[in-house]
Amino acid sequence: MSEEDSSAAQETFSRREIRTVALAIIAGVFFGGIATGVAFPTLPLLDETLVISAVMLSLILSANRISRLFMNTPAGTIIDRVGTRVPMIIGLYTQALAPFGYVVGLYTPSYILGTVPILGEVSLPGLVFVLSRFVWGIGSAFVFLGAFATITYVTTTANRGQWVGYMRGGQSLGFPTGLVVGGVLTDIASMEVAFLVAGVLALAAGTIAAIVLPDVHSGADERSARLRDIPALVRSRPPVALIGFGNFTVRFLWGGIILSTLARYASVHEMELTVLGAAGISGIVMGLGVVTMGGTTVLTGWLSDRLQDRSILTLPAFCSMCLGFLIIAYVPTIEALLVAIVLIGAGLGAAAPAMLAILGDVTPGDELGRMGSVYNVMGDIGLSLGPLVAIPAVDLWFGYQLTYVLCAALVLSCLILVSVPLLRNPEITTGTIDAD
Repeated sequence: MSEEDSSAAQETFSRREIRTVALAIIAGVFFGGIATGVAFPTLPLLDETLVISAVMLSLILSANRISRLFMNTPAGTIIDRVGTRVPMIIGLYTQALAPFGYVVGLYTPSYILGTVPILGEVSLPGLVFVLSRFVWGIGSAFVFLGAFATITYVTTTANRGQWVGYMRGGQSLGFPTGLVVGGVLTDIASMEVAFLVAGVLALAAGTIAAIVLPDVHSGADERSARLRDIPALVRSRPPVALIGFGNFTVRFLWGGIILSTLARYASVHEMELTVLGAAGISGIVMGLGVVTMGGTTVLTGWLSDRLQDRSILTLPAFCSMCLGFLIIAYVPTIEALLVAIVLIGAGLGAAAPAMLAILGDVTPGDELGRMGSVYNVMGDIGLSLGPLVAIPAVDLWFGYQLTYVLCAALVLSCLILVSVPLLRNPEITTGTIDAD
């Protein structure tokens, strides 16, 4: 936001009102986060059940990210025009359709529709899962952009990092719960039970949002919401491109590589813990990572408001992530995996709120939806590409060790391409940014 926009927001919304808005958003997305997390310990193990190839499984894991990638810009424009409340509620209910689609896919006859180059055999159950994930991605575009636009609109450069951290940390609380629920329910009950629980919780998320979510952003006029203006807006704010690359990297590595391969990594290395197998262990480990991420997000969001330059937090963040990937690569034990996931989660939790708060600082209020969509597009490119290459990389191309070493190298590139340019940019200073 420009200082003029920030001042207006500060006069309109008191700290108590900001807290009320933030809690309403967190309540609406918490159960949606649980439903999202349930899928990850189970979906990577479905290739034999669905009679599909490893590449087709990767497509299923990426389908929601691909659809969201293309839906981000339209969703951002809609939010800038009509406000955040209705699009977020519609998005949450749309997400709720996906887990029930998973259940339908499990009971769909294993009919082979044909063979597609690269993908291999395409089964009818596999197609149902792809469509379900596609629907999920459409809904999640409205949910993320609505939450970002709402929080940014009611805050200023002096307190934005804190509330962005609370928002992202609160959103993250549901996800690790879902990871544990998904892995444990799959091991002690069945995948059907895990997916049904996810669907019910996603419906609860939409209902909560419909009851308590306010509409604090009235939207922009039609002229300012033109899609063709976005390239010029990005060029006028160089930090957006840097932040976008950073978001691409962390989403590619966490939501793409880690979440897609961890269950298989645990299985390959025959990791067991009491009654839990690969699915249960991966669910607990990923849950620990996201809990760490959520806690670090809250802390560093608050801390970023007290630093002259928020971007300094990206330095230890990227170093922590790099070390975590190297540990996974060279020490394949449960104990080392737990330490590595904590390091990666802490790094992501430090980098994400700082980058998102900087984005809010440099974006005027009537462009939050569209500029948020640019940020989300970059992240979704990473989220979409990650699962597409993750499983073939560890199974066919490089193996687990080299794949994770390459992940560490990609994190290091962010120090040069993201941290250094942001640190040298005199405009990226808390409370002193003028985006006009």
